[in-house]
Amino acid sequence: MSTILKAPASRYEAPVAPDLTDASERRRLSRAAIHSVQRLAGAWQLSVEEICALLGGVPASTWHSWRAKPPADLGFDRLMRVSYLLGIYTALHALHRDELADLWVRRPNANVLFDGRTPIQTMITGGIPAMAEVRALLDARRGGL
Repeated sequence: MSTILKAPASRYEAPVAPDLTDASERRRLSRAAIHSVQRLAGAWQLSVEEICALLGGVPASTWHSWRAKPPADLGFDRLMRVSYLLGIYTALHALHRDELADLWVRRPNANVLFDGRTPIQTMITGGIPAMAEVRALLDARRGGL
């Protein structure tokens, strides 16, 4: 009897993306998202104004209250923003050593996407579409999709 050999299964399995239209899923992610933004803000040395702008124009008082007591549900838009920011952080740390990875977002960039501005400025003024483009640029540099 002959045995049919099959290629081994991949060790990598793509994670299932969370369904952000589901309120219970947003509630599950919101506390961790605020905590992650706090850590990201420290690494990138973001001002309160920059954090608020990156989160879609949140008032500073709201950000301060969220730090003390995260909201039950950040909402679809803000969770998308946090997801992009964390993906950018991860991609930068895969591409560069820690110090440069964290400084990169503050350095003026000659790439046509930035037009001499810093990535932070570009993401603040361009919102989610700009965050998606920055993420795609970095993922392409990493050799990703």
